Amino acid sequence: MIVQKQQSEAPGTRNERKPLGLIERLRLISLIDEGVQSGARDCPAVSDLFSNLWEIINRTIAGSRIDRLAPEETTNGFHILELRTESGESLGYLNMIYLKKPLPCYYLVYVEIDPLFRKQGLGHRILDTFREFLDEKSAVGLLDNIIPPEDPTWGIYLKHAWEPIESVIGDASAGDGEHYMVYIPRPLLKKDLRHPLYRLLHHIRRKRAFIDMRDNEMMVSRAIEEFKEIRRALETYFERELEEGRFTPLMRFMFTRFVTKLIAFRRRMGDLIGYTGGESLDRVVPSPAVSSLPLLSYAPEGLSGNSVAVEEYEPIPGCLPGPLMDQPARFIEALPEYQRPTLKAWLKVRDLRMPLTFTLDHLLDLGFDPTRLKEWDHEGGPYIFERLQARQIPKIRQKRTWMERLTPGLPAIKALGAVLRCNPPLVVLADRGNAYVLRRKISGIHWEEALDQLRANSTLARWNRELHLDRLILRTLQRARELLVEELDKSLLVDPEFISWFVSWDLEKNIPRIGVDASGPCLESIWIA
Repeated sequence: MIVQKQQSEAPGTRNERKPLGLIERLRLISLIDEGVQSGARDCPAVSDLFSNLWEIINRTIAGSRIDRLAPEETTNGFHILELRTESGESLGYLNMIYLKKPLPCYYLVYVEIDPLFRKQGLGHRILDTFREFLDEKSAVGLLDNIIPPEDPTWGIYLKHAWEPIESVIGDASAGDGEHYMVYIPRPLLKKDLRHPLYRLLHHIRRKRAFIDMRDNEMMVSRAIEEFKEIRRALETYFERELEEGRFTPLMRFMFTRFVTKLIAFRRRMGDLIGYTGGESLDRVVPSPAVSSLPLLSYAPEGLSGNSVAVEEYEPIPGCLPGPLMDQPARFIEALPEYQRPTLKAWLKVRDLRMPLTFTLDHLLDLGFDPTRLKEWDHEGGPYIFERLQARQIPKIRQKRTWMERLTPGLPAIKALGAVLRCNPPLVVLADRGNAYVLRRKISGIHWEEALDQLRANSTLARWNRELHLDRLILRTLQRARELLVEELDKSLLVDPEFISWFVSWDLEKNIPRIGVDASGPCLESIWIA
């Protein structure tokens, strides 16, 4: 069932502000570009961000130039082709590493176009320049094409005269999960390159870990600079409000978006290969005055358009309340936070009590947004609302369809003694730039939080040393995924992050729910959501 409801727009107030450059304006627009831009253009409070925007973007792209560095000018061993505006701002870049032996080669590590300027042909311009560069240097180009075949940009390298390396040195060179492509410059087209290319490929494989580590360091440095640009733009845009101590809903919303993106980036940094945290994020966080702002996780009225969408997949006992249907964001955000173990431990350490007005500083301290999950008791049943970005709604629908196909086969599957269960979306509501997903509350927590609890909680840490519960969780999840792939759905091989895994957990006692089968201890359940 899909219901469309109309909301009235509230007029905003427009203040005189310092002029922002194009990149600064686009950085701020990107903060509200998750399901709310349809209304943002007509909102007086932000209309100055959009003024003459697309005309300026077109002029900027037309006037941009690519800087070409000589081979001896390197950054951490990298050579860079960088696309810049006439005023010097970066629109995109290509990272490469130069290898002299067994033949001159530039290994293409990464091509990145600023998200704000994608789909404008800039990637093709950089690759055209790279091809000219290789011809000029009489050097081979090599890359590992990690773009999945279903992605619209998968064939971009084929269009620029790259070819699979197997077509030059034979199919025996291919490794599992590798998609190496090669560009042969014009001066070398008539030479037999099979043997030197084979040796070159072997050399690249040995250096991949080092290359990935260096590339991660450069990407983190660039991302930190972007966050600093956004912070400066926000402080400029809201300079008057900051001086007057007047914290408007728009200001709270924009800074909340900034901080949630920052802590998400901080979490991802820990997963990067070889990254050791050499760049500090302390220089990025807002000032203490800003950090004390209360959160506002949904767009202010008048900024996000005028419609509410409700998709109900399963009947809920009773009727969905009128206030929930009319103003989902306001209703859901007023619900109590889900008392996950990490949040309860944080509250105890800081001697805080619920209900609590969470601030940006709390988010930075916790490392996650505790208001993203809300508890709702309705008609005697415990439920959880999860707040997501509105642009994720198509993926939610896809996941729901997949779970409907999966569920009939689950009773026949056990992973190392653990029963597999589904916790599908029941209702999805779209409002104020967010999607709110309703699921049943289960006796389980996300597997990563479970591992964190086994390490951080002193009692659980002692149990873990004796019973190796962390290994049990990881082995069970690995086996569960193998069984799903083998018996139910091979598409999980393509997108292993399509689903989230939860392990059985006693939430009141904060201990794992463990059973025993013929082979020994086992988890009671594994939940798929």
